[in-house]
Amino acid sequence: MKDSLGTGISFGLTSAVITTLGLMVGLHAGTGSKLVVLGGILTIAIADAFSDALIKGSGLFLTIASK
Repeated sequence: MKDSLGTGISFGLTSAVITTLGLMVGLHAGTGSKLVVLGGILTIAIADAFSDALIKGSGLFLTIASK
């Protein structure tokens, strides 16, 4: 259990860092605006939280509905 939790956390952290860096580089190269980069980071953080909640919620619903 501990090993899978550590693996999940390290994978999630690595994925988040790579995604955020890619977003920052792309938005800065395209616009040159620090405000746009900050807005993009906030947007992707909120969207990621909503998508995680949707996935976990729908999985819980399907689990309960299948019983």
